[in-house]
Parts: sequence; C-alpha cells; structure tokens
Amino acid sequence: MQRTVFLDKDGTIIPDIPYNVDPALISLYPEAGPALQKLQQAGYQFVVVSNQAGVARGYFTEDALPAVFAKLNELLAPFNVRLAAWYYCPNHPDGTVTPYAIRCGLRKPEPGMLLQAAREHDIDLGESWMIGDILNDVEAGNRAGCRSILVDRGNETEWKPGPHREPLATVRDLAEASDLILSAGPPNSRVIDKPAVGYLYKS
Repeated sequence: MQRTVFLDKDGTIIPDIPYNVDPALISLYPEAGPALQKLQQAGYQFVVVSNQAGVARGYFTEDALPAVFAKLNELLAPFNVRLAAWYYCPNHPDGTVTPYAIRCGLRKPEPGMLLQAAREHDIDLGESWMIGDILNDVEAGNRAGCRSILVDRGNETEWKPGPHREPLATVRDLAEASDLILSAGPPNSRVIDKPAVGYLYKS
C-alpha cells in the first residue's frame, strides 16, 4: 500500500488568494518544491485535498479547477515532483448555487476526500500524513487515520478545540514539516515540541 502525504492547497503549498482560480496568480511558497522533493525521494506520493466553496458561492465553476491542478504540477515540475491526484469539495451549506448548497462528507473537516483517495489509490492511511494550515485540515487528517501537521502561517483564526483538532506537531513551513516526517518514528510515536531545536519524536 502507498504512503501518502495529503496536502491542503491554499496557505500550505501556495499563498492563499481567496477564491482564486487564475493560474497566472498561483505561485509556490519558496520552500515547497525542495520540501516535497525530499518526501517524494523517500517514497511518498502527494494527494491534494482542497475545499472549493467558490463553486457553491458562484464565484467560479468546476470547469476552472483543472487548470489550477495543471499549474501546480507545472510549478513543481522543475523539482521532479508530481501530484498523484487532486480531490476537491465544491459544496458549502451556505452556498447560493444549486446543487452545491449542501452539507456533505467531503468538505473538510470531514474526512471524505482522504477516505475516497485511500480507496482509489490503495493508500495506507496509518502510514500517511495530512499537512494543512488550519485546524479543519488537521481534523480531517486525524479522522481519516493519518498523522496531521499544522503549518502555522497565521491563517487559522478560530482555534476551535475538539477531540480531533490537535495536530501531532505545529511547524512554520513545509520544510519543517518534511523534516519532521522524514525523522518520524512509527505511527504510535508522539511528538514533543521543542521550539529551539524543532521537533523530537519519542516512543
């Protein structure tokens, strides 16, 4: 079974421009390419899982999203990194476009996108990771059975606690996240936050 790193898109791989689907405005965070390259060389594949409520809100249509995925692969190509798959949820219960104005099991913090990817790509969720910039990403990963990392770029504003919303570690960027994954012990390890030196796993 395949080890996978699930990645949120906006605020994790690329700077968050709300509801943007213009490929010309998409750029990688500086550390994203090298960090993902190291993980890919270690045997991980990448699956993007992204909420796209702009569809439900009428800001763009689903037809605009394949170009976004293509742009990400284009930006990662110089690092010989390729995204294995892209899953998105176009729904939102407060949407204005029928039939997208619904609550569903795909929209994070629900784990549906990760579970669907695991079925379709033979993914070992217990050996996989979720990386995102808000606690809804963390919750989705934890509920799917992954280990979850929060990249704190200041995008989480609610900080709502909950039984599935505690990340295994909080890091500053994807470089720190990749180093943590590559130094991780087995899935039952726990992480101790040591800000001066990064993160240390202890059995």
